[in-house]
Amino acid sequence: MRFDIFTLFPEVFPSYLDASILHRAQEMGHLQVEVHNIRDWAKDKHQVTDEPPYGGGGGMVMKPEPIFAAVEDILGQPPECPVVLMTPQGELLDQDKADNLSKYPRLALIAGHYEGIDERVREHLVTDEISIGDYVLTGGELPALVLIDALTRLIPGVLGDPQAAANDSHASGLLEGPHYTRPEDFRGWKVPEILRSGHHARIERWRRNQALRRTSERRPDLLASFPLTDEDQKYLDSLNEKDV
Repeated sequence: MRFDIFTLFPEVFPSYLDASILHRAQEMGHLQVEVHNIRDWAKDKHQVTDEPPYGGGGGMVMKPEPIFAAVEDILGQPPECPVVLMTPQGELLDQDKADNLSKYPRLALIAGHYEGIDERVREHLVTDEISIGDYVLTGGELPALVLIDALTRLIPGVLGDPQAAANDSHASGLLEGPHYTRPEDFRGWKVPEILRSGHHARIERWRRNQALRRTSERRPDLLASFPLTDEDQKYLDSLNEKDV
């Protein structure tokens, strides 16, 4: 999968892209990320990419000309792949959205900055708008990295365990339950005996129950649309009985 990032601050990206799973994914050829500095397409000698907004008001607005020129120079006219604007006004990123976007072989990401982007970019160049949460950041660079990370995990072959992504929180529709590793006893806090039993069927049921418990406690809204089995419902009912 290839990402083309259009940004005013390309220096933000290398440290994260060159570490851990994203670095390994690039080395294996599963991921390609190209970062493009929008200033390189500004035509004036000062490489101006923002101007005060028409009608007054605070802040600066990113100009349309260098953004259109950058995207069309790299991706063609019209662009040959979806063009995603990272913006707090966009559709909230969740696991379903990540799954859908991961099907594309190539995505372009525009990282906004300052007060915002000229509306003509949104109307005539952008195909999708994505938000990572109901809050405002300084720019779209961090959200772009979040999106790349979320999608890269879904590329076949990136994670060592092919089931790892499917077992993550939200991937199955439930939050993940607790994890433990060595030592078995740390400051008197012991690993649950069931996890040391070697009984795989019982362990899987325990993990399922723990995921149900955690989801019920922290995100009960997720259970409303989750396809519960009879055994799941019985376990949740037992939790409710204990609370009475």
